[in-house]
Amino acid sequence: MPYIIIGVIIFVILVIICNIKIVPQAQVYVVERLGTFYSEWTTGPHFLMPFLDRIAKKVSIKDQIVDFKPQSVITKDNVSMQIDTVVFFQVTDAKQYAYGVERPLAAIENLCATTLRNIIGDMVLDETLTSRDTINRQITAILDEATDRWGIKVSRVELKNILPPREIQDSMEKQMKAERESREKILLAKGEKESKILVAQGEKESQVLRAEAAKEAEILRAEAEKQALILHAEAVKEQKIREAEGEAQSIEKVQQALADSLVKLNASAPNDKVIALKSLETLTHVADGKATKIIIPSEIQNLAGLAASLKGIVEEDKTAK
Repeated sequence: MPYIIIGVIIFVILVIICNIKIVPQAQVYVVERLGTFYSEWTTGPHFLMPFLDRIAKKVSIKDQIVDFKPQSVITKDNVSMQIDTVVFFQVTDAKQYAYGVERPLAAIENLCATTLRNIIGDMVLDETLTSRDTINRQITAILDEATDRWGIKVSRVELKNILPPREIQDSMEKQMKAERESREKILLAKGEKESKILVAQGEKESQVLRAEAAKEAEILRAEAEKQALILHAEAVKEQKIREAEGEAQSIEKVQQALADSLVKLNASAPNDKVIALKSLETLTHVADGKATKIIIPSEIQNLAGLAASLKGIVEEDKTAK
């Protein structure tokens, strides 16, 4: 009997221990009691009622990434291609995720494929290849709205690969090669054009500079000649001024000498004979000039008397000596 009691106690303890559940971080447990939804358990320890409760679903609330296999789509210009997508989503409501839809990932994949076919069907090939961002935004908006009732938040959808048929790829490669060759030729032509323009501009600037240099040389030469003429004129002017000043000084000295001689003559109290001699000397100087007419003063009318006077003065001077 004691063994049975001990066994029952051990069984109860094991049952209790087995029904203690610890929910890890970033997970939610959906618990059912007697087959119906009972509660959502978040992070931490919880106790599961034995034989009544059960964990219906363990839901991760972390961001999840699902890479779907390539989907066959047809463009508006009837080009068939393969496109594979990557969906980023997060479970925001564990109850709706558990009871809203059977196999949520398959539902998201099928919804993504149909949405992608609808969007690509309205685009031509070139637009499809160059409008990835537009396609991503449209698919994200449609999937996010459709998965709200499943407790799923679609944050982003990316087109991973776009694979057109091989013949289309070959044609696109040839087109790209032709475009590159065309751009190369255009760039070479532009480079040659710019080179010729630069050469012409350089020649033009060189001619302008040579013309300006010649002009400046002519201006400098003219200025030099002008300065030389000015200096020569100033030199001639200075020479004439100095000659005039010299003549004026010479005349002034002659006049001063005459004045001094008159002063000395007056100081010596000359007699009539000396005055007559001086008059005769003055008459001689007058006669040496270029005048064609000579006016003889009335005081000198008797040339014989004047000559006698001169002779007497000469004899007196000899006697005095």
